[in-house]
Amino acid sequence: MRLPALLCAGTLAASGIAAGQSLTAYAADSATPAPPRVEARSEDLLAVGIVNADRMSIHLSRLIDNAPVRDAAVTVVLRGVGHATTAEADGSYSLKDKDLTLPGAAVVEFQIAGQGARETLKGTLQVAGAAGASEDKNSVRQMGWWVLNFAVCIGFLLLLSRRRKAADG
Repeated sequence: MRLPALLCAGTLAASGIAAGQSLTAYAADSATPAPPRVEARSEDLLAVGIVNADRMSIHLSRLIDNAPVRDAAVTVVLRGVGHATTAEADGSYSLKDKDLTLPGAAVVEFQIAGQGARETLKGTLQVAGAAGASEDKNSVRQMGWWVLNFAVCIGFLLLLSRRRKAADG
């Protein structure tokens, strides 16, 4: 009777280790994802837009030397609507609009006018769905299997304990 109890205890220990690893992986999966971003380039310019909530910070630079472009008028066309940007002190441009929070893919067009030249850069912005919605359903299913495994092993140990007490008494 000692061997089955040891086997179940070993299974319980292995299950505990695996469940701990599963919880760690689940916590890592639910960590805050990187903010949505869009990149668009032409032969001369690179525009990178990073979205935080309803605000996009746009970094515009020359490809040849990676120098920021500070003296341009930047207009962002998002979901078919043009939005003027605001020049920031650090050389970037910013845009605030509620359409930046809408989930899904959106074509973004950066229209740059400066020093007698006009350029249009196009990219795609991918905004994730609602926060808190788990995209990995398998981690919940795996956690359920570990809970079930624990319950079966504990039940088996209780059954063995009761049988042993009945045989001794």
